[in-house]
Amino acid sequence: MNTEEKSLKKGGKSMSGVVVSDKMKDTAVVSVGRFIKHPKYGKYYKTSKKYKAHDVGNTKKIGEKVIIEECRPISKDKHFRIV
Repeated sequence: MNTEEKSLKKGGKSMSGVVVSDKMKDTAVVSVGRFIKHPKYGKYYKTSKKYKAHDVGNTKKIGEKVIIEECRPISKDKHFRIV
């Protein structure tokens, strides 16, 4: 396998969001916002969810835009890593 095939084989969900907390060691909390259509009224509204992501060396700071990618479970709550 060449490197292109390996990168395609990784798979997993990727999302973009904003770092809201960087106080933990090697972990950043990322808030991911998205628009949802209301089932009855059809209006779009914004909702967000926070994910804990692995950040080796605490390189990201609060307010930075990042992309997180799904990976194997690193701890009880961490299932994402910062790309």
